[in-house]
Amino acid sequence: MNRRQFLGTTLATAALAEAQTRKLPNIVFILSDDLGYGDLGCYGQTRIATPNIDRLAADGMRFTQAYAGSTVCAPSRCCLMTGKHTGHASVRGNKKPELGLGKNEATVASLLKTRGYKTALFGKWGLGGFDVDSHPNDKGFDQFFGYLNQQHAHNSYPEHLWENKSEFFLPENWFDRQKTFSNDLFTERALKFIAAEKTNPFFLYLTYTIPHADNERGVATKNGMEAPSQGQYAKEAWPEVEKNFAAAVTRMDDHIGRVLAALDANGLRENTLVIFTSDNGPHKEGNHDPNYFKSSGAVRGIKRDLYEGGIRVPAIANWKGRIAPAQTSDHAWAFWDFLPTVTELVGIPTPPRLDGLSFLPTLTGGKQRPHDYLYWEFHEGGFQQAVRQGDWKLVRQIPKRQVELFDLKADLTESKNVAAQHPDMVAKLTTLFSTARVDHPQFPTK
Repeated sequence: MNRRQFLGTTLATAALAEAQTRKLPNIVFILSDDLGYGDLGCYGQTRIATPNIDRLAADGMRFTQAYAGSTVCAPSRCCLMTGKHTGHASVRGNKKPELGLGKNEATVASLLKTRGYKTALFGKWGLGGFDVDSHPNDKGFDQFFGYLNQQHAHNSYPEHLWENKSEFFLPENWFDRQKTFSNDLFTERALKFIAAEKTNPFFLYLTYTIPHADNERGVATKNGMEAPSQGQYAKEAWPEVEKNFAAAVTRMDDHIGRVLAALDANGLRENTLVIFTSDNGPHKEGNHDPNYFKSSGAVRGIKRDLYEGGIRVPAIANWKGRIAPAQTSDHAWAFWDFLPTVTELVGIPTPPRLDGLSFLPTLTGGKQRPHDYLYWEFHEGGFQQAVRQGDWKLVRQIPKRQVELFDLKADLTESKNVAAQHPDMVAKLTTLFSTARVDHPQFPTK
């Protein structure tokens, strides 16, 4: 082979590799904070406007049995990033000081980087930082802008945010002034990232803090989350906190509309999987009443419960040309399924000893393998466990030793404890409370 042939072959190989890389799908995962199963129009909400999210559902797939990783923030995000449920997760609660991910623990982002993806997290991380070697930049994210921990994220008008590993000061918010709403900045960063990386495969993890209640010095504010404007709800005869709640949700919807428009403008929608969901059920903080807008929808419970209202979340998947529009799926999946779904999607090996199962077949019309069971545990206010197998769900609260069995197909509201009528099923599912988990020194069971 002469020099010209060698160069020609090299350039052709490089061009082929570039073309193959370009065909890899982009992934945009948008996570809200404490948004309930019933807070969106496409899930039955009638008083809060969410037209962009509703359109995302109408043009894609809406899930009726999607589950968060946990009933609070940090462990839920840990499950999402690592493919492990809370019986095996490195973070199982909003423990203080916050724990981080394992030293060599793979994340969705770190795995995608091995496939040439550009990765970015804009918003709330919640899985440790410098002190525990669990900063987003060290866990697979090329770019990070936002909050490292829960406590900082409770202030929507912070004095600073983090830009990678440096402080990004917001002097306009100093001295208790509320000038710059952090979630607005997350959207601006997302738009810039999409424009800059439009020729590369990318993973955008956009984690709004809406509609989590704001917090001042450890005490929730009386008006929940205060968005910059109450907008269309200002004249409603509602409590101020509920106007603020609705306004924040609609503002997030507007932001999501801008992100989708950016994907369209850059010709990326047909090569981008978009997923929207919430990290757990609706909160009862900052004077917000989750019953005011029926935020849990038709299910029982709220944030910090292992009843359905604490863990069943709205979830939408959209991929123009790949996911058929106007679909509703009852496939039961949980946050720990996201990682294996991504690895199957982009063609990389899934790490061993995970709890997740890919739900890519559900997205693309294939034959879906169901879970044998789904498991959760929670460590605040007394140890709690829940396991679902088929339509049966068992909930146990310690130290009360209370065991409740529900048939979700017949009793979605979990109002009828049928444990006494089905002792064999109680015994079977109780076994999973031990076998589905390993002990964690920072999260005792008593």
